[in-house]
Amino acid sequence: MEYVQERITTLHDLGDATPAAPVDRAAVVVPMTEREYAGLAAERVLSALERVAPARVVVPLRASAERAGAFTEWLAEYDLPLTVVWCDGPRIESLLTEHGLDGPRGKGRDVWLALGAALSEEFVVFHDADTKTYDATYVPRLLFPLAHGHAFSKGYYARVEDRRLYGRLFRLFYAPLVRALGEAHDHEVLDYLAAFRYALAGEFAATSDLAASLRVERSWGLEVGTLGDAFAHAGFDGSAQVDLGAYEHDHRSVSGPTGLSDMSRGVGRALFTVVEAHGVTPEYATLPDRYRETARRFVRAYGLDAAFNGFEHPSDEERSQVDRYAEAVVSPTGDDRLPAWADAPITPRDVRECADADLREVRE
Repeated sequence: MEYVQERITTLHDLGDATPAAPVDRAAVVVPMTEREYAGLAAERVLSALERVAPARVVVPLRASAERAGAFTEWLAEYDLPLTVVWCDGPRIESLLTEHGLDGPRGKGRDVWLALGAALSEEFVVFHDADTKTYDATYVPRLLFPLAHGHAFSKGYYARVEDRRLYGRLFRLFYAPLVRALGEAHDHEVLDYLAAFRYALAGEFAATSDLAASLRVERSWGLEVGTLGDAFAHAGFDGSAQVDLGAYEHDHRSVSGPTGLSDMSRGVGRALFTVVEAHGVTPEYATLPDRYRETARRFVRAYGLDAAFNGFEHPSDEERSQVDRYAEAVVSPTGDDRLPAWADAPITPRDVRECADADLREVRE
């Protein structure tokens, strides 16, 4: 237990905190895919949200036409003020294509489609649905700083399970990469990106004004891109991070189409897009080697931390992961972020009408 303050306001769980917070003025966005259907983790999340009683729960659903109807019916069994935005329907695709917004699909695209529906509330909370240890305190904890003058808050937690350290993409890729950039460039945006204890956490909250200004990354760069916009619109003084305590969710392999190696490319691309937009010009020719050197120092430090606690620590495996992640240290090409809802060529009502019509069709 500790109570150290970082450069951004850091709220600690010093005794099972459940602070008073404006949950009745908040929308909670919970992205789901087919794999969450009737799953134990998703059931735990939805049951806990029934006790939280937010003003609205918005579920961006990525599912096939064969599964979308049954999935929506299952969600309707919960006593929640629920809005389901089916992200894969033909009318949604046509709407986006018509306005030049179609492109790669991923978690960020799903969240963006749902975000429009959530902006009717004063605050918006985002979190994943695969959390095995989800607790009803998460939403009020994330909202608490927003009720006290902050515009953005981010959850943090230690990824420790079965006497092993997880959170590999954060501690072996993101954190050492930001450190390597910070050692070469003195810039506030790098200080901000380094200030969050778990920058890749999917749990965060924002005022609707800030949320409406987010230019959302389409896929795995969602969390990093959000930090970039939070830096621009809230800065150090308007940001907070909140201890969410114990946290467990599904782990990913390093390889494969949705593995950590693939995710590192999305995270790296988003990170470089953010820092370049704020005036940092990374030296891409030398950065991969500097990243590897820094990441290997992290591997040694985490290995010592693991040994201190009597944990298993596969150092050789983690050094191999670092080499894989180094392939993602490349200059970003293009910028296909979705527009801020404040500037979008479509309205949340357009999305809702198309999604509802698509869902009615598959449920008939």
